[in-house]
Amino acid sequence: MTDILFIILGLVLLIAGGNWLLKAAVALSLRLAIPKIIIGMTIVSLATSAPELIVSIKAALDGFPDLALGNVVGSNIANLGLVLAVTVLMGSIEVRKSFYTTDWPVMIVASLLFVGFIYFDGTLQRYEGGIMVIALVAFLVYLLRFQKKDAVVDELPEDDVPLALSKTLLFLIIGGLGLWGGSELLIDGAVGLATNFGVSDRIIGITVVSIGTSIPELAASVIAVLKKEKAISLGNLIGSNIFNLLAVLGITSLITPINVMDQGLLATDVWWMLGISFLILPLVFFPKGLRLGWRDGVVLLLCYVVFVYLTIT
Repeated sequence: MTDILFIILGLVLLIAGGNWLLKAAVALSLRLAIPKIIIGMTIVSLATSAPELIVSIKAALDGFPDLALGNVVGSNIANLGLVLAVTVLMGSIEVRKSFYTTDWPVMIVASLLFVGFIYFDGTLQRYEGGIMVIALVAFLVYLLRFQKKDAVVDELPEDDVPLALSKTLLFLIIGGLGLWGGSELLIDGAVGLATNFGVSDRIIGITVVSIGTSIPELAASVIAVLKKEKAISLGNLIGSNIFNLLAVLGITSLITPINVMDQGLLATDVWWMLGISFLILPLVFFPKGLRLGWRDGVVLLLCYVVFVYLTIT
């Protein structure tokens, strides 16, 4: 019971901390007169991926690499199989042309790069992490220079107005403390839960932890649909997956190499991640071009349910 409480409190702190950090980052960027497109593609992406980043670094440093890897792989599967599925079940979304010209190809390349690095030796080395971070920087530079009109930009908060400097610093401090405290509680609870139920860190990471760190994206998508505002685009979720792979795993492995302990991650999980990533392409074009509807949501959700069922059984 204590472990479950730790997990819940940890997730609450991670979500709140990420939100506070996001407010501070956007306010600071606006104060410095940084263009919104740059804020969206860099600062907002980093802030919204902060829970995954902090949890993965903490897990890897504490000697639980499967939690770090499972968190990212599971989050990428959940972003498409759960978050996107729920979003299009509540209302169809139009897909931008940049989906097949930039976003999807880059996500596939990032996914294949990660799988290629880790599959053969079971380790994500520091130099491989460096290559992933460099690839992310190159992607962002490309978007800024050549794809400004179609660039993937995360939805900025509705209250994206400059805050007082004192309030900005306060949000920055409590956001950082929230992320740190949340990661401590979440890792302790997840490891304790895995030990008590006799399951691997990988299974807890790929299910409980990854779903938890995907809650902000799910909440944002549901709120956008309920308010009948502009729906969260497919490009934003794909951008999140790219950032999770190249930034979260890249930075984590730069700090400490990540070794695969549970071979199930290489035998099944990474292939599910690749499979659902490839599946998005035909779903976008059929039966209606550049549109995702409720039928696509049903397909994605069924895939995710099957994945979770096979993982925990």
